[in-house]
Amino acid sequence: QVQLVESGGGLVQPGGSLRLSCAASGSIFSINVMGWFRQAPGKERDFVASITWSGGTTDYADSAKGRFTISRDRGKNTVYLDLNSLKPEDTAVYYCAAGPLFAARTRSAFSSWGQGTQVTVSS
Repeated sequence: QVQLVESGGGLVQPGGSLRLSCAASGSIFSINVMGWFRQAPGKERDFVASITWSGGTTDYADSAKGRFTISRDRGKNTVYLDLNSLKPEDTAVYYCAAGPLFAARTRSAFSSWGQGTQVTVSS
């Protein structure tokens, strides 16, 4: 079992930045990929970005490319998502996830989930 705890969400103005963090604990050895998803009200939970735990290979949704950056600190068992140039349409609950595969974009590929952190982009 892997436990994930997100932090760093909040209210930010359009064009602003936030850093989300996700601390992992438990069966860290079972993790091969970690990812971020987001879910806006009334919408599906969508893939944002992922990173392989060992090699650090990253993957981004088109909506995230050029504005968001995923990274990890294996010494702290933590993955980060830097959100830049935020837009109102980025408003959502952001979820951290961990899974056993080396590349994944679908929710079903991730076996552990955090509780989510709210990001609101508004003036």
